[in-house]
Amino acid sequence: MRDDPTPRWRQDFPIHWENDHYVTRRELAKFLTLGSGLLVGASALVAIVGRLRQPEPTRTRLDGAAALAPGDSLLFRYPTEKDPCILLRHHDGRLLAYSQVCTHLSCAVVHRPDRGGLFCPCHQGVFSSAEGVPTAGPPTRRLPRIRLEEQAGEVYAVGVEL
Repeated sequence: MRDDPTPRWRQDFPIHWENDHYVTRRELAKFLTLGSGLLVGASALVAIVGRLRQPEPTRTRLDGAAALAPGDSLLFRYPTEKDPCILLRHHDGRLLAYSQVCTHLSCAVVHRPDRGGLFCPCHQGVFSSAEGVPTAGPPTRRLPRIRLEEQAGEVYAVGVEL
């Protein structure tokens, strides 16, 4: 007879179950490195697919743009019907167009020459009409600019500069 009360299978498989639930530093570092690598790879893949799937910019004629007087503005939609934009004739005669969505909290900006350009009534933000950069209030990013082309007396919106 045996004097040892431990079953035979325990002697063949000496696993200490209490210590089995601990993760070593090496295993944790390996897990974090592989996880970070997978996240970087997935982000790169999303960026590449996004660049490849960008649609061609549409060309939209802006009715009434050529007749704008200096200091006047015109509202239009570009590149889709869900994207409000504003076209301005600057005091020096240049035509400029921007997204009408404030970069702070997506309120609609309005043309207010008496306030120095484009005004966001939600939080008193002001954007320069010449550059679209914020000059007052909480916005910190400039308004996306709409690229314009003039051909044969007509004005066209041809792209968006973020």
